[in-house]
Amino acid sequence: MTSNEVMWAFLTSYAILMFLLSPKFVDFSGYFRGTNKEGKDSSLPLLTATIFISWIFAKSVTNAANLGAQYGIVGGFAYATYWLCIPLAGFVIYRLRKKFGAKGIIPFLNHNYGPWAGIFFTLAIFTRLFNEIWSNTSVVGGYFGASGSTPFILASVIFSVITLAYSVRGGLRSAIVTDMIQSIIFIIFMVAVFALVLPNRPMTDYVQSGNWTLLGGVDMLLVSAVQIFSYPFHDPVLTDRGFISDEKKMLKAFIIAGLAGFVSIVLFSFVGIYAKMEGMALTDNIPVAVAQSLGTAALVIMAGIMVSSAGSTLDSALSSIAKLSAIDVPHLLGIRLTKKKTRFIAMLTMVLFAILGNLPMFFGTSILSATTISGTMVMGFAPIFCLHGFVPTNKWSFQLSFWIGIIIGLLYTFGLVPSIFAIGAGDSALLLGTNVYGLILCTLGYLLPGLLEKFQSKGVE
Repeated sequence: MTSNEVMWAFLTSYAILMFLLSPKFVDFSGYFRGTNKEGKDSSLPLLTATIFISWIFAKSVTNAANLGAQYGIVGGFAYATYWLCIPLAGFVIYRLRKKFGAKGIIPFLNHNYGPWAGIFFTLAIFTRLFNEIWSNTSVVGGYFGASGSTPFILASVIFSVITLAYSVRGGLRSAIVTDMIQSIIFIIFMVAVFALVLPNRPMTDYVQSGNWTLLGGVDMLLVSAVQIFSYPFHDPVLTDRGFISDEKKMLKAFIIAGLAGFVSIVLFSFVGIYAKMEGMALTDNIPVAVAQSLGTAALVIMAGIMVSSAGSTLDSALSSIAKLSAIDVPHLLGIRLTKKKTRFIAMLTMVLFAILGNLPMFFGTSILSATTISGTMVMGFAPIFCLHGFVPTNKWSFQLSFWIGIIIGLLYTFGLVPSIFAIGAGDSALLLGTNVYGLILCTLGYLLPGLLEKFQSKGVE
């Protein structure tokens, strides 16, 4: 068989396996809360696996390798730092649940900051989920052909249909069950990649690669360190899992999954470091270049990693879309639906997002931009969730923090942030400055209305 035939055979086998092993029937609670057929919450291993693999996006392992090729091990640590936001989110959600009785992110915002907070937040979340579709399907397509080619588009579409089929049938429960399978596939194939790549160079060459300076990629690491305080809260794939089990189990799962993800991303950056040491040209998909240089077996193994990680993220994104559109939005608008209508809306929006969410794939959008730009726009989420309760709750606190972040993110996206705000002279100097100064402004925007209200109330007394 040719390498192309092997790749298609693998994708076909993956499709059959996922469809056969995903739940055949899921009740209402299982569809939206991920409970099993006995109505019990997911176990700690299942919960940990679904958080771990759902956040090992196909775009993420690709970005890790790309940054490894660009900056050496500094790039790997820079991107892996994002995974520390998982334990951070676990502690924040634990606090919101235990101290403030939060039942979900959107209900929490609606109760504390008013319906407009929930509406604006929901729009931001839908944008995030839209990005998750194309940024993962396009990575899979890249293993079958050049961006925009017929094999590329065909593979991306087939992969989308596969994932949509079992997601529509089983909702969140299907995502959780298949995540365990996808975690196993990912780990096995990742070990196989290391067995092919690492022996080609001494381990010291990998560990000592890169320069720990702002010019050498430390500015990107600092961007990640700033964004971890806001980044997790605009990802319902992660936050939905913060409310489907008891608080202690949730926190344990978040800590374990976050640390495991951090290690995995650092290790996968070694693929890019290998490419750098071999003198390979920088591309937007280094794993493909490395796999092609090592032969058919390596290409299939690398594709296995990408398909399993992309599949886990895509099915989780679709299940979050289902809950957001059929549960959270109607509740926010005060609309009561029957279980039958709720499930129908969930299925319909999954299909619509699977179709519309693939459209950017045809325009060659950068997968790294789906992380760094969206992370910049939502910087205002950090004080809203991390500082809640430290000052009197005020609706303006949400609005100021949220919109300051959105506006600064848009200014950066359209190249309107003056270079005077750059920190250092590296590739991410302006991005770092934008996030640091932007987060300070968002925090002030959040704190000032509450503090003003507190002082005014003291003055009345």
